[in-house]
Amino acid sequence: MAEENPLAHDAPHVPVLLRPLLRAVAPVSGTWIDGTFGAGGYARGLLNAGADKVIGVDRDPLAHDLARSWIGAFSGRLQLVQANFAQMDDLAEAVDGVVLDLGVSSMQLDRPDRGFSFMKDGPLDMRMSQAGDSAADLVNQLDETELADILFIFGEERASRRIAKAIVRARSLEPITTTLRLAEIIEGCLPRAKPGQSHPATRSFQALRIAVNDEYGALFQGLMAAERVLRPQGQLAVVTFHSVEDRMVKRFLQARAGQTGRANRYAPQAETPDPQFDLVTRKAIGPDAEELADNPRARSAKLRVARRTGAPAGGIDAKAIAMPQLKRPR
Repeated sequence: MAEENPLAHDAPHVPVLLRPLLRAVAPVSGTWIDGTFGAGGYARGLLNAGADKVIGVDRDPLAHDLARSWIGAFSGRLQLVQANFAQMDDLAEAVDGVVLDLGVSSMQLDRPDRGFSFMKDGPLDMRMSQAGDSAADLVNQLDETELADILFIFGEERASRRIAKAIVRARSLEPITTTLRLAEIIEGCLPRAKPGQSHPATRSFQALRIAVNDEYGALFQGLMAAERVLRPQGQLAVVTFHSVEDRMVKRFLQARAGQTGRANRYAPQAETPDPQFDLVTRKAIGPDAEELADNPRARSAKLRVARRTGAPAGGIDAKAIAMPQLKRPR
């Protein structure tokens, strides 16, 4: 039986847009996949709101370690799996809902030893799974053109070539292994930030993090995996934090809901397959004033929700949803 207040728990933090998410997918029931488990806030919210079971998926071992102290309170209703949400359809036959909270979590961002942030010094890591190539590997091994492409395509950094050249020059003297040294190199290539502007290294750090974790590839594969694993009437809820991810989610849902329109209005109407989703939210939902006061990090968050139809799952081209891709894939 659901608790009266789905937010009344002792979770480490209340995740962004949880309240509007729960309202949009209500009534909550059945089995859900929380594909970006993190500190468990969405999973707890879903369980307390009425979900029978939540499968929490996270590739970060830290998320699983931190959950051991409280997972028992849900008496087997919460199952944790260490995996990438891009493979979520391998974890269950059919589920009633999928929730994705994209990007880096506070749990990762606030730990200097994980190397995601330039606010405190730490090893230049950025690996969500804590396996594979780190940001230091990319910064010290890729050639100047490859580095510039990552900064420009994944970070939309206009000074990408200047920064890449400075990185190559600096690493020839000594390997770049810490967050503050990389941030210092980037700062030296850009004008000093004015009050209210983001740190000069913000875009470059974002780009490297996305490259290290193949975040756009995981999102592309994860959206299709959600389509495959959701049963008819099952719901997909996605929270994004920057425009590229939101654009990918928006275009995917529009395409799968049959709302892409015709490139040529004079051309005959082509026969289209039955849509795989119905849009629950026509426009993205953002944070209200109360949430912004509680959590300034929520300012760029957007929530989109869609409901699965009974049409067979299919595929979609990455270009159709404007997925950024490197000219020379790593």
